[in-house]
Amino acid sequence: MEASDNLYFSKEHTWIKIENDTGTVGITTFAQSELGEIVYVDLPNLGDEFEQDEVFGSVEALKTVSDLFMPLSGEITSVNENLLENPTLVNEKPFSEGWMVKMQVSDLNELSNLLSYEAYQKSINK
Repeated sequence: MEASDNLYFSKEHTWIKIENDTGTVGITTFAQSELGEIVYVDLPNLGDEFEQDEVFGSVEALKTVSDLFMPLSGEITSVNENLLENPTLVNEKPFSEGWMVKMQVSDLNELSNLLSYEAYQKSINK
């Protein structure tokens, strides 16, 4: 998966790919490059529920920790366990193997609060 039209982006540098009412969530290339090498990822538990823009976890780099913000409201249905042993996947493949959680989206209307790829690119290039 690459950054494209089938992805939506939050101003807090998370992305979500929607397939039916399931969303796959990760952080953007820009976010992981700004943080540097990711050394630890703190992710939620299966069944946890979050509102749009709520903190759902964090990533720790060598010199900083950054909160992760949920792009849409919903319930966690899957967590990328591979990141617990290999957190650098977030750096190496943020749009494929570096995904963080999958969720059952509760309100697809919230997509209108997110950015397209082009709008996100403009926001980070200001």
